[in-house]
Amino acid sequence: MWVVKYCVTYLNQEELMSRIGKLPVQIPAGVTVEVNDKNIVTVKGPKGQLTRFVDTDMAVTIEGSVLTVVRPTESKRHRALHGLYRSLIHNMVIGVTEGYTLKQELVGVGYRANANGQLLELSLGYSHEIVMEVPKEVSLKTETLKGKNPIITLESNDKELIGQVAAKIRGLRKPEPYKGKGVRFVGEVLRRKAGKSASKK
Repeated sequence: MWVVKYCVTYLNQEELMSRIGKLPVQIPAGVTVEVNDKNIVTVKGPKGQLTRFVDTDMAVTIEGSVLTVVRPTESKRHRALHGLYRSLIHNMVIGVTEGYTLKQELVGVGYRANANGQLLELSLGYSHEIVMEVPKEVSLKTETLKGKNPIITLESNDKELIGQVAAKIRGLRKPEPYKGKGVRFVGEVLRRKAGKSASKK
């Protein structure tokens, strides 16, 4: 019974990726998209420029202001790549037009964050401070208001890169499940545990 449920779920995921791949990508005004003979897609816009290699099995076509990714066969591999590259190119278009912003907060007594250029200085309850270098493609800001948790703000046109940086910062002190102390995304909902004292009541 479990095998049947698993297969149904797996097929639904494949169908979903296939549907995503078939969706055209609208190219807004002020954005240019180029595809060279090596299947490297370059997207330029107000927020900068991004490039990405697309698997040579996939065909990227541009007609007017509409970009389409076409797969050669209905094989499982091609269906997966179809949805993947369509989503990646769509993210690139959004990145060079609107950009991406992620905010993280430091929850804990004495926790501090300070941005010094591309260096992020953190006090996270360890015996030493942590200094982390952020890639130049990511804009870094910190904010500390009295009575509130320190906030780290990351901005970039590259969704994948900003996600990796945010994950690395969060990994320096992951939120613990009892009091929620640690680095977490603003608005993130954590699953909390009651603790031993609550179980004795």
